[in-house]
Amino acid sequence: MTKYLISFPSGAMVIPDGDLQAVSDASHTVVQEAKDAGVWVFGGGIDESVPPVMVDGDRTVTAGTYPQTTQLEGGYAVLELPSHEAALEWAAKLAVACRCAQEVRAFGYDPAS
Repeated sequence: MTKYLISFPSGAMVIPDGDLQAVSDASHTVVQEAKDAGVWVFGGGIDESVPPVMVDGDRTVTAGTYPQTTQLEGGYAVLELPSHEAALEWAAKLAVACRCAQEVRAFGYDPAS
């Protein structure tokens, strides 16, 4: 089975005042459904209050990140699924729960993971 990354940027999630709990509850329901189905691998949101750093092989730590990933934020789910079509179905469920479109990407096959 293939692992799929289903994600959205923080700015895509526009929640009207008073609806945050409903969105949170809906997203947790989808997460539990994925866990119950045995397809959940990992998920969560990037903590945007913690700035990214780069760590080199000699353990040198530098503030910042690669230029092309400066906007890496939002919510992520990794699901292990039998098909791309199944990934699209789960993405649609997350889109409804989170009230925003979801991006779907497949991880390359790695027999060790």
